[in-house]
Amino acid sequence: MSDAAYSAAFLAAVAITLAQEGGYSNNPADPGGETNFGISKRMYPSVDIKNLTRDGAIEIYHRDYWTPVRGDELAFPVALTLFDIQVNGGAPVKWLQQALGVTADGILGSGTIAAAHAATDARALAARIMRRRVMYWASLGTFAEFGAGWVQRAFDVYRAACEGAP
Repeated sequence: MSDAAYSAAFLAAVAITLAQEGGYSNNPADPGGETNFGISKRMYPSVDIKNLTRDGAIEIYHRDYWTPVRGDELAFPVALTLFDIQVNGGAPVKWLQQALGVTADGILGSGTIAAAHAATDARALAARIMRRRVMYWASLGTFAEFGAGWVQRAFDVYRAACEGAP
């Protein structure tokens, strides 16, 4: 798919996430195993991870990560935050719902979307979601090894979210 087929918000979000994810790695301590552009062999066992192209990764990100969090329907700070959580692991929809004070059933339906639209400050909402993300990371057994990088990622993504939509 060409970049013209994607929204400006998705292209901005995926560029930020790709910068966080980097290129090919095969760290034995990484639960995802072999990874390229943030796409892991554990999640995509049939994908040739080592030879995955950037365009191939972008297609996967749009289909499997951006579309499920309905990124094009949300304010950019919230969309970017949910997308990056969807990519990096966690419960983006439940954390959004908790941050909104609505029933946290993990289903991103019209009620959750309406509540997100009614939020008066998308940056503050993104911060509340990000706080849940960091608390989740801190509960993981791999936090000692990866935590500093994860927290830096949270700061970087939140900064990008606050800088606004493309």
